[in-house]
Amino acid sequence: MLIIANIIFFFITFLPDFSRPYWFYTLLGSLDSPSIASISSSYGLIPNDVLQGNHLYTFFTSMFLHANVIHLGGNMLFLYVFGDNIEDAFGRVRYFVFYFVSGIAASLAHIFSVMVTGGESLPTIGASGAISGVLGAYLVLYPRAKILSLVFFFWITIIAVPAVVFLGVWFAYQFLYVFLLGTTGGVAYGAHIGGFLAGILFGVVWRGRRRKRVL
Repeated sequence: MLIIANIIFFFITFLPDFSRPYWFYTLLGSLDSPSIASISSSYGLIPNDVLQGNHLYTFFTSMFLHANVIHLGGNMLFLYVFGDNIEDAFGRVRYFVFYFVSGIAASLAHIFSVMVTGGESLPTIGASGAISGVLGAYLVLYPRAKILSLVFFFWITIIAVPAVVFLGVWFAYQFLYVFLLGTTGGVAYGAHIGGFLAGILFGVVWRGRRRKRVL
């Protein structure tokens, strides 16, 4: 349902662009999309607005907006691969609540990070903060699970990588960009880190509760 909702909102967002020439390239993000710019300013999360107590609904609406089909596809792929196991562990209702709480935690982390690095007036969109929470919980609950991954090393191949390695490398990549390189390149790495840490916390708490039940 979350994947379907993201896809529906994405295409609703782009409806005004379909009448424009070269709309397909806009969909891929090769050209600026007027509809994305307009909707992002209204429903994307703008740290300055939130800090002033305005447009708090954007904590939720921003999670269903994506800049282009590549942005959407990457996020939905991660949600599809990792989300079902976490939903099985938490149950549908808890997973639904966990997803949005992780997204809010990610947004708060993003707000904190831009207060240091700048960009308080820029809108932020995307489901990656909430999905980062899913990844954090997965690391705690299924560290030995094998993740089929494309690997580029002189040739392209697919190998099964333990989740602890796959997600550890992913988190190190986010950390490297924010704290060592001091750049974001238009990506909310601070949100990824915040969501991931929130997911780890939820995973640890849930694992502890599950062990108590077994005992």
